[in-house]
Amino acid sequence: MSDAYERERQNNSRLDELSAKVSALRGVTIDIYDNARDQGVIDSTSETFSTFSTSLKGSATRLTRMAASGNKVAVLKLAGIISATMLVLYFLYHLAF
Repeated sequence: MSDAYERERQNNSRLDELSAKVSALRGVTIDIYDNARDQGVIDSTSETFSTFSTSLKGSATRLTRMAASGNKVAVLKLAGIISATMLVLYFLYHLAF
């Protein structure tokens, strides 16, 4: 009877060890999944900024051509847009900080 009790105790001990290992493995798997998902978000954000950069370069090129054409009204509009943008950024900066 004592021998059966000892084996049952050993089985329970090993079952507890196995349960701890499975829990640790589950935690590692979840961490890997979260890290992979975060990497996908980083890649997506990188693509978005790359597209934005290309669009911004195209807009700057068009604005430069417009200013070089010598059209006074267009140059005044460009100066107004730049001034308004700077004012908005200035107020947003002071509002946030």
